[in-house]
Amino acid sequence: MAPHRLFIHRIERLPLNRSTLQHPVKRWIACAAGALLLACTGLSQAQQVLRVSAIPDESPTELQRKFKPLGDYLEKKLGMKVEFTPVTDYAASVEGLINNKLDMVWFGGFTFVQAKVRSGGKVIPIVQREEDEKFKSVFITTDKSIKSLADLKGKTFTFGSESSTSGHLMPRSYMLAAKVNPDTDLKRIAFSGAHDATVAAVAGGKVDAGALNISVWEKLLSQSKVDTNLVHVFYTTPGYYDYNWSVRSDMNPVIRQKLTDAFLALNRNDPQGKEILELQRATRFIPAKAENYAAIEAAAHNAGLLK
Repeated sequence: MAPHRLFIHRIERLPLNRSTLQHPVKRWIACAAGALLLACTGLSQAQQVLRVSAIPDESPTELQRKFKPLGDYLEKKLGMKVEFTPVTDYAASVEGLINNKLDMVWFGGFTFVQAKVRSGGKVIPIVQREEDEKFKSVFITTDKSIKSLADLKGKTFTFGSESSTSGHLMPRSYMLAAKVNPDTDLKRIAFSGAHDATVAAVAGGKVDAGALNISVWEKLLSQSKVDTNLVHVFYTTPGYYDYNWSVRSDMNPVIRQKLTDAFLALNRNDPQGKEILELQRATRFIPAKAENYAAIEAAAHNAGLLK
């Protein structure tokens, strides 16, 4: 029997008989004993499962595949069950964490900002990949006449999800900085919903160009899933802060610390750590701070995307 289940089992059998309940001091002692046991385990009866999700920036099958080894690892570190629950869209991941339907979510920078603002600062990041300190987006096309952001005027274009940092917010920000307004200067804009779908739309000729995160682009290249004779990168953005694992601020602090420590302990020098980090496309995880995402919040306000 797992340690947390043993403690819960004992709590349920505290001698709360009629005489105990009728005596205020005894009742207080009994309640305090139960609370102490719960605090020692870092768990609550309502939280026997850590409910985890991620923004759907890739296919559900791919997200499940990437999370499975990490979920198994976290179960051992926490001593509790960890379940991955796919969500239908980016907004659902934000709503799920805010409304206590989820306990931990893999957010992009923009979705983290949305969750932080919507929750009144009650959603906090705990870790991010080292790569997320200087994340980038790439602009791709099959049209050889498109060589710069200015060349996108009059063309058809797809972003990823409307709530994507690397697939919408930051590409839009850099387009605006280049004097290209996606809403007025392009022939048509679309939202593919995911980074791999953006590549498919461009490669399939549905749009002239698109933007996605550099990590997915490099993964698809390494898997030979992109014909580089057909599709090429014509612009790469400067770096910015992006993804993180976030939780609510009211999460049991013992569990939060165990989660943080588990991520920070992942190491490429052992087989399990190497597998997990490679699937997460990470060199290592580092602590994350809410203030890291101030520039993204400002960009979202400037682009009129944060309500």
